Amino acid sequence: MRSYFFGAAWAEARGLDFDRELFFVAAMLHDLALTPPFDSHTLAFEEAGGHLARVFTAGLGWPAERRDRAAELIVLHMRDDIAPERDLESRLLQVGTSADVSGTGLEAFDSSFTDTLVGAYPRLGFARSFVRLFQDEAERKPGCAASELAAGGWAERTLSHPLDQG
Repeated sequence: MRSYFFGAAWAEARGLDFDRELFFVAAMLHDLALTPPFDSHTLAFEEAGGHLARVFTAGLGWPAERRDRAAELIVLHMRDDIAPERDLESRLLQVGTSADVSGTGLEAFDSSFTDTLVGAYPRLGFARSFVRLFQDEAERKPGCAASELAAGGWAERTLSHPLDQG
Protein backbone atom coordinates (compact mmCIF):
# COMPACT_ATOMS: atom_id res chain seq x y z
CA MET A 1 0.00 0.00 0.00
CA ARG A 2 2.78 2.43 0.88
CA SER A 3 4.45 1.98 -2.52
CA TYR A 4 1.17 2.81 -4.23
CA PHE A 5 0.57 5.92 -2.14
CA PHE A 6 4.14 7.17 -2.60
CA GLY A 7 3.90 6.76 -6.37
CA ALA A 8 0.43 8.30 -6.57
CA ALA A 9 1.46 11.29 -4.44
CA TRP A 10 4.55 11.81 -6.61
CA ALA A 11 2.38 11.89 -9.75
CA GLU A 12 -0.24 14.14 -8.22
CA ALA A 13 2.39 16.65 -7.05
CA ARG A 14 3.51 16.91 -10.67
CA GLY A 15 0.02 17.06 -12.14
CA LEU A 16 0.46 13.72 -13.94
CA ASP A 17 -2.58 11.70 -14.91
CA PHE A 18 -2.08 7.94 -14.59
CA ASP A 19 -4.01 4.71 -14.75
CA ARG A 20 -4.83 4.30 -11.07
CA GLU A 21 -6.28 0.80 -11.31
CA LEU A 22 -3.34 -0.56 -13.28
CA PHE A 23 -0.80 1.08 -10.98
CA PHE A 24 -2.64 -0.06 -7.84
CA VAL A 25 -2.81 -3.71 -8.96
CA ALA A 26 0.86 -3.71 -9.99
CA ALA A 27 1.84 -2.11 -6.67
CA MET A 28 -0.10 -4.75 -4.73
CA LEU A 29 1.46 -7.65 -6.65
CA HIS A 30 4.98 -6.42 -7.41
CA ASP A 31 6.84 -8.32 -4.65
CA LEU A 32 4.57 -11.34 -4.37
CA ALA A 33 7.17 -13.63 -5.96
CA LEU A 34 9.59 -12.88 -3.11
CA THR A 35 7.36 -14.83 -0.75
CA PRO A 36 7.80 -18.61 -0.38
CA PRO A 37 4.40 -19.65 -1.78
CA PHE A 38 5.04 -17.75 -5.03
CA ASP A 39 8.82 -17.99 -5.36
CA SER A 40 10.24 -19.22 -8.65
CA HIS A 41 13.43 -21.19 -8.38
CA THR A 42 14.44 -20.22 -11.91
CA LEU A 43 13.15 -16.69 -12.53
CA ALA A 44 14.02 -13.41 -10.85
CA PHE A 45 11.21 -12.30 -8.56
CA GLU A 46 10.13 -9.45 -10.82
CA GLU A 47 9.84 -11.80 -13.81
CA ALA A 48 7.91 -14.37 -11.77
CA GLY A 49 5.82 -11.55 -10.33
CA GLY A 50 4.92 -10.44 -13.83
CA HIS A 51 3.64 -13.91 -14.61
CA LEU A 52 1.63 -13.92 -11.37
CA ALA A 53 0.14 -10.56 -12.32
CA ARG A 54 -1.06 -12.03 -15.61
CA VAL A 55 -2.77 -14.88 -13.76
CA PHE A 56 -4.38 -12.72 -11.09
CA THR A 57 -5.56 -10.06 -13.54
CA ALA A 58 -7.00 -12.75 -15.81
CA GLY A 59 -9.15 -13.61 -12.81
CA LEU A 60 -10.28 -9.97 -12.81
CA GLY A 61 -11.35 -10.37 -16.42
CA TRP A 62 -8.69 -8.03 -17.78
CA PRO A 63 -7.96 -8.38 -21.51
CA ALA A 64 -4.58 -9.88 -22.47
CA GLU A 65 -3.06 -6.50 -23.36
CA ARG A 66 -3.88 -5.03 -19.94
CA ARG A 67 -2.61 -8.18 -18.18
CA ASP A 68 0.65 -7.86 -20.11
CA ARG A 69 0.87 -4.21 -19.09
CA ALA A 70 0.54 -5.10 -15.38
CA ALA A 71 3.31 -7.67 -15.81
CA GLU A 72 5.49 -5.12 -17.60
CA LEU A 73 5.21 -2.63 -14.72
CA ILE A 74 6.34 -5.27 -12.26
CA VAL A 75 9.32 -6.29 -14.38
CA LEU A 76 10.37 -2.72 -15.13
CA HIS A 77 10.28 -1.55 -11.51
CA MET A 78 13.61 -3.37 -11.03
CA ARG A 79 15.25 -1.93 -14.15
CA ASP A 80 17.06 1.35 -14.70
CA ASP A 81 15.05 4.47 -14.01
CA ILE A 82 12.31 5.07 -16.52
CA ALA A 83 11.39 8.57 -17.56
CA PRO A 84 7.77 9.36 -16.68
CA GLU A 85 7.10 10.57 -20.22
CA ARG A 86 8.17 7.14 -21.55
CA ASP A 87 6.17 4.98 -19.14
CA LEU A 88 4.46 6.80 -16.32
CA GLU A 89 3.04 3.86 -14.36
CA SER A 90 6.39 2.01 -14.42
CA ARG A 91 8.10 5.16 -13.17
CA LEU A 92 5.52 5.49 -10.40
CA LEU A 93 6.20 1.93 -9.24
CA GLN A 94 9.92 2.70 -9.19
CA VAL A 95 9.39 5.91 -7.23
CA GLY A 96 6.97 4.28 -4.80
CA THR A 97 9.04 1.19 -4.10
CA SER A 98 12.29 3.16 -3.80
CA ALA A 99 10.81 5.55 -1.26
CA ASP A 100 9.15 2.78 0.69
CA VAL A 101 11.89 0.17 0.69
CA SER A 102 15.19 2.06 0.93
CA GLY A 103 14.11 5.66 1.46
CA THR A 104 15.54 6.70 -1.91
CA GLY A 105 13.73 9.82 -3.08
CA LEU A 106 11.96 10.25 0.25
CA GLU A 107 12.94 13.94 0.27
CA ALA A 108 10.31 14.50 -2.46
CA PHE A 109 7.56 13.93 0.10
CA ASP A 110 6.38 16.21 2.85
CA SER A 111 6.88 14.82 6.35
CA SER A 112 3.18 15.21 7.15
CA PHE A 113 2.42 12.92 4.20
CA THR A 114 4.94 10.28 5.28
CA ASP A 115 3.82 10.49 8.92
CA THR A 116 0.18 9.98 7.90
CA LEU A 117 1.08 7.15 5.52
CA VAL A 118 3.17 5.25 8.05
CA GLY A 119 0.50 5.89 10.70
CA ALA A 120 -2.10 4.27 8.45
CA TYR A 121 0.24 1.52 7.16
CA PRO A 122 2.94 0.93 9.80
CA ARG A 123 6.24 -0.62 8.75
CA LEU A 124 6.25 -3.14 11.66
CA GLY A 125 9.68 -4.62 11.01
CA PHE A 126 9.28 -4.42 7.25
CA ALA A 127 12.90 -3.49 6.51
CA ARG A 128 14.48 -6.46 8.28
CA SER A 129 12.00 -8.95 6.79
CA PHE A 130 12.30 -7.50 3.31
CA VAL A 131 16.10 -7.45 3.37
CA ARG A 132 16.08 -11.11 4.39
CA LEU A 133 13.80 -12.06 1.46
CA PHE A 134 15.77 -9.92 -0.97
CA GLN A 135 19.13 -11.31 0.10
CA ASP A 136 17.81 -14.85 -0.23
CA GLU A 137 16.73 -14.03 -3.79
CA ALA A 138 20.14 -12.52 -4.54
CA GLU A 139 22.05 -15.52 -3.20
CA ARG A 140 19.96 -18.09 -5.06
CA LYS A 141 19.82 -16.22 -8.36
CA PRO A 142 23.22 -14.65 -9.12
CA GLY A 143 23.07 -11.98 -11.79
CA CYS A 144 19.48 -10.99 -11.07
CA ALA A 145 18.56 -7.37 -10.29
CA ALA A 146 18.28 -8.21 -6.59
CA SER A 147 21.84 -9.54 -6.50
CA GLU A 148 23.11 -6.36 -8.15
CA LEU A 149 21.35 -4.22 -5.54
CA ALA A 150 22.42 -6.46 -2.68
CA ALA A 151 26.06 -6.14 -3.79
CA GLY A 152 25.87 -2.38 -3.21
CA GLY A 153 24.76 -0.52 -0.11
CA TRP A 154 21.09 -1.29 -0.62
CA ALA A 155 20.61 -3.43 2.53
CA GLU A 156 22.23 -0.82 4.76
CA ARG A 157 20.06 1.95 3.26
CA THR A 158 16.97 -0.17 3.75
CA LEU A 159 17.81 -1.10 7.35
CA SER A 160 18.46 2.56 8.18
CA HIS A 161 15.31 3.84 6.46
CA PRO A 162 14.40 7.26 7.89
CA LEU A 163 10.80 6.16 8.49
CA ASP A 164 12.06 3.45 10.86
CA GLN A 165 14.15 5.88 12.90
CA GLY A 166 12.73 7.93 15.71
